[in-house]
Amino acid sequence: MGKNKIKPKELHFLKPIKGVDIASICREANIILRTKNVSKHELLNFLQNATNKTDEDIYDKKFEPLVKYIKPDKPSEGKLQEFIINNKRISLRTPLPYKIYGSDNIEPGAIAQMENAMSLPVSKAGALMADAHEGYGLPIGGVLATPNNVVIPYAVGVDIACRMCLSVFAISPEVIHTKSETLKQILEESTIFGVGSKNKKHIDTSVFDKQEWSSTKIIRKYRDLAYSQLGTSGGGNHFAEWGELTVKGTDELLGLEPGAYLALLTHSGSRGFGSEIALYYSKLAMSQIALPGSAKHLAWLYLDTQEGNEYWIAMNLAGEYASANHHEIHRKVARALNEKPLKIVENHHNFAWEETLPNGEKAIVHRKGATPAYRNSLGIIPGTMVHRAYVVRGKGNYDSLFSASHGAGRQMSRKKAIQKFTRDDLNYILDKYGVKLIGGGLDEVPMAYKDIGKVMNEQKDLVEVLAQFQPKIVRMANPERKHRW
Repeated sequence: MGKNKIKPKELHFLKPIKGVDIASICREANIILRTKNVSKHELLNFLQNATNKTDEDIYDKKFEPLVKYIKPDKPSEGKLQEFIINNKRISLRTPLPYKIYGSDNIEPGAIAQMENAMSLPVSKAGALMADAHEGYGLPIGGVLATPNNVVIPYAVGVDIACRMCLSVFAISPEVIHTKSETLKQILEESTIFGVGSKNKKHIDTSVFDKQEWSSTKIIRKYRDLAYSQLGTSGGGNHFAEWGELTVKGTDELLGLEPGAYLALLTHSGSRGFGSEIALYYSKLAMSQIALPGSAKHLAWLYLDTQEGNEYWIAMNLAGEYASANHHEIHRKVARALNEKPLKIVENHHNFAWEETLPNGEKAIVHRKGATPAYRNSLGIIPGTMVHRAYVVRGKGNYDSLFSASHGAGRQMSRKKAIQKFTRDDLNYILDKYGVKLIGGGLDEVPMAYKDIGKVMNEQKDLVEVLAQFQPKIVRMANPERKHRW
């Protein structure tokens, strides 16, 4: 067979799916390649597409021996699968139904993770956004409702309260061209990027007056770290960028006249403080609720226990800290610009909220890489370093649990992007869109992301676009920085 033989590592996209037997699939697949007129590409394409289709949709006689491995028997509706682990009885059930937006452009692994989440005995409802891709526990772009006494740390995410913030100035965006070096210098001098980065010059530290900073041992342990990182941004896809905001029509909620404005857009979270909180309580949850296999990261804490209450306090504090972090950055930039913003728009997208479902039930709604889209709420959905971001009004659609995407979403991993693209590729796309990049690496090349236009088209029922932001001068962490927060 030689190059026509399928190896287990080529079936990596099947590994997150519960009950799939990779070894048996390889054996049957190679028999098919030897005995039938089927190409390796055709067979791999079938396997990748089949994981997200019904049994009727995937039927193809030449692939019939594989179907039983791709679609293992599921328990009957409502029947629980029970596991005894560490003397604890845990039950997973048939996944509850949930809405998927843009399913044709979502990898099977992300859908498998959402299936795991909807199989939890504590799950009430869920939805998967159009920018979804694999994460840990809940996929990025996953929204999950649980009872109002249950919180899942990994369904919030490691970068707690990662958020967007937009400052709009009463300045013509023409200055992006006429004073580009000045604006570039302001970004370089007013922002600090990278894992472990710290800030010694603060404008407003009033967030540290909150009594919650002394409420638990873990919070007290990382308070000084949080203080030292106020006004900084991490690595990865965190950014600060100048761009042109275009407002097409009058809208009372946005409160800006139609026209074009200079604007600053930032993406960052709760830095090392949020990361340490997330990792500590995720490990604690997994030690108490030992879920089987690929569902293990979905372990939860009960809010009526000490551990659960501690996490809830810490998560909310991380949210206030993340907001203060953005405000510190925006104040520094505005001071350097010698202007006050006309409008500031901001929102979290890695958080859990106590909300009321349409049936009147109280629930904890986790949005991991998803933007709140309550009726008449403002939000920001970014694209890439060269593609547009959108200021939106939520429509309050319950099918999505009042949520929308948090961006374009990755279509390939960081590692794959670095392997596939060169600096010349990145420079080409930057030149094409007229964007100046400070820092940044190949892992964030725009081609590693989905088409933000298509993502927005998939969620017309969820949000209304009020304004569009075109990035022009972008600041990110230096490429040699590692990506942890």
